[in-house]
Amino acid sequence: MIKWLRKSTSGMVVVTILRLYLGIEWTLDGFEKLTKGFDASGFIMGALKNPVMNSTGHPAYPWFTSFLKSAVKPHIGVFNFIVPWGELLVGLGILFGTLTLTAAFFGVIMNLCYLFAGTVSVNPLYLILEFIILAAGLNASKIGLDRWIIPWMRSKWPWLKRSVL
Repeated sequence: MIKWLRKSTSGMVVVTILRLYLGIEWTLDGFEKLTKGFDASGFIMGALKNPVMNSTGHPAYPWFTSFLKSAVKPHIGVFNFIVPWGELLVGLGILFGTLTLTAAFFGVIMNLCYLFAGTVSVNPLYLILEFIILAAGLNASKIGLDRWIIPWMRSKWPWLKRSVL
């Protein structure tokens, strides 16, 4: 399966279709937050008051609750800026095939944060699609701007060049 995703033309087409769908969804999510106003404080307070619980009735991710309390809540203004722009940029990167693997990686990080905070929503679906994109590697963005951007970046920064083992 991985070889098919990474090497085949049919895999490239299938992943491109999945990538376009996911990119549109992320872009629309980010655009909506930017244009309609976004305030994460209610969401953060809800996650702090009702953390995800495990089967024994204890918080499943106490480290994440601590992170929300100590790092996110005091700097909510920063997160009110980062979340919508992050969603929009992840969406555009995935949609246009621009630094696709980086965008998919940061999409995974955001989806995991939402899940750790207790919001299921579309996050499992997005995670599955992002993992498929990551598994496909550069084949996921051959029909996209990475076809030109990645070779250009490798010519400018030698440490990005592939090494032959």
